[in-house]
Amino acid sequence: MAEKEKILFGEPCYKIRTLEEKNIPQMRDLFRSTVLNVNIRDYTKEEVEDWASCGENLKHLKELLSYNQFVGAFDEHDALVGFASMNKDGYLHSMFVHKDFQRKGIATLLLSEVEQIAEQYGVTQITSEVSLTARTFFEKKGYEVVKAQKYRTNKLELTNFVMRKILNYEQSI
Repeated sequence: MAEKEKILFGEPCYKIRTLEEKNIPQMRDLFRSTVLNVNIRDYTKEEVEDWASCGENLKHLKELLSYNQFVGAFDEHDALVGFASMNKDGYLHSMFVHKDFQRKGIATLLLSEVEQIAEQYGVTQITSEVSLTARTFFEKKGYEVVKAQKYRTNKLELTNFVMRKILNYEQSI
């Protein structure tokens, strides 16, 4: 599991810690902002608006927190700049990085953290449903496309990709 707080040194310095219910408002805002401002490169305005509306359901976000291990990256001002999640079956449900913190290594840090969580769960592969925007990032990190699909967000169906990564670690007996 992610430590309560893990400080990652470097410039700038980010802290990785487990997210809790009190973080839901920040998670919601970051999710909406990222989808509306980053994913617009690969989806229509109507598609990103529909997708972003999925973050309005606070009850659903609480449910996600209850069956996924969420970790967040926080900057030096303790602002949430990215988050990711993993469940016990090796499903990576979410990974979003704030629009102003793209291409700064945060997604790589978060992915490494949730892959460690998956390893601790003892799963042999990680699966995820990955947006057009994130596909190249995941491919560079060793994930392969299983299939393209249409995924219903709220009212619309968006194209995304089922991707997987086989984990190569020695399981202790």
